[in-house]
Amino acid sequence: MFKSKIENRKFNRYLRAPGFGGRFKVFCSAFLILIFALSIAYAETVSSADLINNTKEFDTKTITYEGEVIGDIMIRGRNVWVNLNDGKNAIGVWLGKALAGDIAQSGNYKFKGDWFQVTGVFNRACLEHGGGLDIHAQTISKIKSGYAVDEGLNWRKINLAVILFFILLTLWILRQLKNK
Repeated sequence: MFKSKIENRKFNRYLRAPGFGGRFKVFCSAFLILIFALSIAYAETVSSADLINNTKEFDTKTITYEGEVIGDIMIRGRNVWVNLNDGKNAIGVWLGKALAGDIAQSGNYKFKGDWFQVTGVFNRACLEHGGGLDIHAQTISKIKSGYAVDEGLNWRKINLAVILFFILLTLWILRQLKNK
């Protein structure tokens, strides 16, 4: 149960010894952590179409997905639901409040939302959330900030409305003349 002082000295010498001792283990550990971090950072992003069309292939795998935050940011206890739209489809992302702290703008008809890259576990039928398709985020990083969309006047629609108004006015005048 308790090691003797001699065994402790041998163990300490082993950790300090060059070669396959402690320094090598520390170097290997740091190298593996670096490789893991780089694999997450430079992982190929998966599109929503790929996720939806190949749900069985990606189910319970760690994937990287990116898109614009759209709609409401829904707080659920210590977690948050957000929808990310990559331009084709939107996918729900479940993340902790701490990870959601960078979200400043969600997209709607007046604003473009923040663009994020999410790495997390993809679920084709999440048991925790009623069998829905979602991503449980492990890391999230902002790529681009959202901005206001300047909606100018659509002159085509204005011209169409004026033309329809004059057609309606003409029909009303003709009906009035016919009734007299």
